[in-house]
Amino acid sequence: MTNGFPAIAIIGCGFGGIGLGVALKRAGIENFTIYERAAAPGGVWRDNHYPGAACDVPSQLYSYSFEQDYRWSGRYGSQDEILTYLNHCIAKYELAPHIRFNTAIAGAEFGEASGVWTLKTEDGERIDAQILVSAVGLFNRPAWPDIPGREDFQGPQFHSANWDDSVDLRSKRVGVIGTGASAIQFVPEIAKEVGELHVFQKSAQYVFPKLQTPPRPGWRGRVEHNWLARRLRRFRVFLQFEGITRQRRSEKLRQAGEAAFAAHLESAVGDPELRAKLAPDYLLGCKRALISNDWYPALQRPNVRLYDAPVASILPTGLKTAGGDTLDLDAIIYGTGFTTADYLAPMTIRGRNARDLNDAWRAGAEAYLGVTVAGFPNFFMLYGPNTNASGSIVFILESQARYVVSCLRTMARRGARAMEVREPRQRAFNEEIQARIGETVLVHEGCHSYFQTASGKVVTQWPGFMLAYRMRTRRVATRDFDFAR
Repeated sequence: MTNGFPAIAIIGCGFGGIGLGVALKRAGIENFTIYERAAAPGGVWRDNHYPGAACDVPSQLYSYSFEQDYRWSGRYGSQDEILTYLNHCIAKYELAPHIRFNTAIAGAEFGEASGVWTLKTEDGERIDAQILVSAVGLFNRPAWPDIPGREDFQGPQFHSANWDDSVDLRSKRVGVIGTGASAIQFVPEIAKEVGELHVFQKSAQYVFPKLQTPPRPGWRGRVEHNWLARRLRRFRVFLQFEGITRQRRSEKLRQAGEAAFAAHLESAVGDPELRAKLAPDYLLGCKRALISNDWYPALQRPNVRLYDAPVASILPTGLKTAGGDTLDLDAIIYGTGFTTADYLAPMTIRGRNARDLNDAWRAGAEAYLGVTVAGFPNFFMLYGPNTNASGSIVFILESQARYVVSCLRTMARRGARAMEVREPRQRAFNEEIQARIGETVLVHEGCHSYFQTASGKVVTQWPGFMLAYRMRTRRVATRDFDFAR
């Protein structure tokens, strides 16, 4: 132990791992190591470097509350700017000595006799730590569509999360499969240079305009140098996103949002046939609403065509549509999202009695407060089950980091070497969460999204306000835990 606290192993060096590292240091806890599989920090913002990659949450909220002095170039941070911000935080808060890069964790097992977690790297190294924290995130495993013949295509093909910068798309015939959050960003960019762009849509998205109001002269400088003004600006953005949560429960608010979208689509797309393809057939709030000022103009370019039917098969030189048409293509890009419901995969985490976490989650991932799991002592998660909010995940991650620090302090005060959430408390919490989700549009009959497992259980979303989650994690309810000395 160092400073009276046990050794802490953190898996992942994205927003979660870095935020927890800062929280630990600010609490005077130095005995921790962040293990990162890649050669650099950043997580999803390191991996997703496709053209046009940017955040769709304003930077004032999609940033740490303790690091608000950073000068963003605009309302929404680009991928490279966010990555620079994370590196800035690592340097400012002196986290570098705590980070081990190129260290991929394959799994971990809890020793009941020793009270120690033994981590195993993909290279076979074994690492002991008393506390294990997963900060691997939700969007770290690309989802590939199950389309026959995908392995037969002879040209370059890649997922947007693994963008191949060596492929020259200029004047090429390119197919894009998927129209989610990534695709609406990279399609407008590559549409400017490709010869032909064929975009295949599984379902239409609710896409709203991105507000990019230029600041008044002198306004930016006054805000950036005024602590109170910065906080008020962040709070206004916070309230805007809390309103989205209300929309999922209120039919009146949802209908108003759908009407606003319909008016926007009407003004943005003149062709009635294309407009019909772009009209969602599900309720607003069922899936993540997107923002873009470039998506609809890009689809109306003369070299771009949108298909609202699935791809039947991929051929060596192109693909065949569900309508039977064959298209010759030079390259295929998959904008098909991520496998978000399979938490912590492909790692193997074994708790008491060598219980595999994957087995514990066979019916769908769940945890107490999305942070701790019964049967897995001294194990914590950031961005765990049912903690994805309608707003900034950075706000949620900070709440969880503070909670983990509170758990460590509670253990230290009690002289405990282990703490574990009680199974009845975890079960009651998740019954409450699922009941609240059942009151929202997330489980509407026509709603199918990456929020759900194959059975339809919503395992990713927090059903309430971000502020409510902050309050739930504000202090440790010791009655909900068992402690071992």
